Amino acid sequence: MESTLASHGRHPDFTRGHPLTRAALSFAEERHAGQRREADNAPFVIHPIEVATLLHEAGYPDHVIAAGALHDVIEDTETESAEISQRFGPDVAQLVTTLTENPAIEDDAERKAALRSQVARAGGDAAAVFAADKISKARELRMQGERARFDRASRAKLDHYDASLEMLAALMPDHQFVERLRRQLEALHNMPPGSA
Repeated sequence: MESTLASHGRHPDFTRGHPLTRAALSFAEERHAGQRREADNAPFVIHPIEVATLLHEAGYPDHVIAAGALHDVIEDTETESAEISQRFGPDVAQLVTTLTENPAIEDDAERKAALRSQVARAGGDAAAVFAADKISKARELRMQGERARFDRASRAKLDHYDASLEMLAALMPDHQFVERLRRQLEALHNMPPGSA
């Protein structure tokens, strides 16, 4: 996986057959420019690249992989759904909107619960992107080591990921992403104190 698109001047190899995803990854890198991952201070765009890669490896079509690349742009940047629709089409925009938390809900736990309900109602492709996102985020949380077990914000994330697994297991019980997320979360729960 590329560390960033700009630093290598190219996209992940699989994007050759996925023009929408290729454009989406460039757009995501542009919009997330300057943002960093909390776990390791790496460029944030690594996360949407990983989500897109997971979806590609699972055999999803171009528009779903593109939505995976874009899933955080409405929530974390100044991008609006209308711009996603104009650039990438209504199907991608609908998926990205479904995967976006409602900022009008102030309480974090309530906002996350509303997001899970929103994804569950949409099902199918939205659930797959959501699952790929949670796999990537659980891996990131594992990088934080001991702090991921005791920090209040990390504990809230883990609670959300556990609830997400429960929702996804009911929605798509035989999907490979459910088992992958389960393994990531088990590793987090079994992490010994002092590990990093």
